[in-house]
Amino acid sequence: MQMSDVIADMLTRIRNASNAKHDTVDIPASNMKKAIADILLTEGYIKGVQIIEDGKQGVIRVSLKYEAGKQKVIHGLRRVSKPGLRIYSNYEDMPKVMNGLGIAIVSTSKGIMTDKKARREKVGGEILAFVW
Repeated sequence: MQMSDVIADMLTRIRNASNAKHDTVDIPASNMKKAIADILLTEGYIKGVQIIEDGKQGVIRVSLKYEAGKQKVIHGLRRVSKPGLRIYSNYEDMPKVMNGLGIAIVSTSKGIMTDKKARREKVGGEILAFVW
């Protein structure tokens, strides 16, 4: 069966594994998912990303990050732009997540980046997800 929204599946896998207090979660690989995982890593929401080649599509193994006492670092993940309703924004009207405490992941013509970087580079695009 073909999946219609692979980004929502990735976010749901991370959310479910975080709620269940798992150490890692495996996600089928794609270039867009790798870019999103790299953003989560550089912003400090996850501990590590490992790409595992299996001869087919490949797997992204995401190591989840917890604070003391297994408190979640990722408090929320929300898919914004869906296949049925795409949400676009220019750089001036880019939304701020939790008044700047969270990040918005944006797909631009210069690649996938955070909302802060998109504002700095003055480029708009499709708002993929909110993370806080």
